[in-house]
Amino acid sequence: MPRFYFDLRDGDKLAVDEEGLELPDIGAVQAEAAISLADMARDAVHSTPLVRNGHRMAIEVRDDAGPVMQVRFSFEVETRKH
Repeated sequence: MPRFYFDLRDGDKLAVDEEGLELPDIGAVQAEAAISLADMARDAVHSTPLVRNGHRMAIEVRDDAGPVMQVRFSFEVETRKH
């Protein structure tokens, strides 16, 4: 089974995955990346102050041959007076 590495990008920070996961196909890779990114987004909302110009994060997936896919998420909070 092929091994895929899920590098985490949060703004300008990059955490490189040294271990990777063995997954059967690209569909399983996409599902794993999407679930991981959703977890990152949930954690960011609860633990970091949101900046006015938004927050961007991504999972950059690679295998031994190189990049496979990137799954991105961005959000921003706009406050308005009532």
